[in-house]
Amino acid sequence: MKNAVLYIHGKDGSASESEHYKALFPADDVIGLDYQTFTPWETGKEIHQAVKNMQTEYHRLTLIANSIGAYFSMNADIDALICKAYFISPIVDMERLISDMMAWINVTESELKEMDIIPTAFGEDLSWKYLCYVREHPVKWSVPTDILYGRNDALTSYETISAFAEKHHACLTVAENGEHWFHTAEQRMFLDKWMRRNQNENSYHSRTESHRIDLSCRSNTRG
Repeated sequence: MKNAVLYIHGKDGSASESEHYKALFPADDVIGLDYQTFTPWETGKEIHQAVKNMQTEYHRLTLIANSIGAYFSMNADIDALICKAYFISPIVDMERLISDMMAWINVTESELKEMDIIPTAFGEDLSWKYLCYVREHPVKWSVPTDILYGRNDALTSYETISAFAEKHHACLTVAENGEHWFHTAEQRMFLDKWMRRNQNENSYHSRTESHRIDLSCRSNTRG
């Protein structure tokens, strides 16, 4: 049986982004999931079902997840079904992000509870149901994971991503001039180098340190 890579895109992304990763995993089938829902309780089920279906055809499954796609994946109950994960600019503390967005528009928690849903000028609806779900379902994640994070990420602070990596024994690479979206030619080049390097390293369990901070992108990317 062959191995496969499942790609989960972020907000406003698409399954077609998975095409980029085919050159990085030439021996594997790379498949993008075009999920149709946009909440962790719904999208998590879509991801779980996709992984279960792939299990019947593939020997080893690897996950690549971008931004909120990583958060959805961590709500999909797939820890025991995949062998390795690569997170690119992942959302790892959704409660903190929702709180930040509430502060941006000067909305209190009691106001959100009363109104249930509040549209925002930056295109995100704040939802009381969503916030309650996040609080009732803290992230549990045990998959060997490598994280690529841009120092200038406007959605997740370095302290937040570092704490997540420490708690979940993930390997964290910090792109000093990177952003939340790795989109410039130099940033994409660094992303590819990061992924190839981590594929070539020893397996996760044989590393001498479970948590690694890599600042090698100091002069290689631009925001």
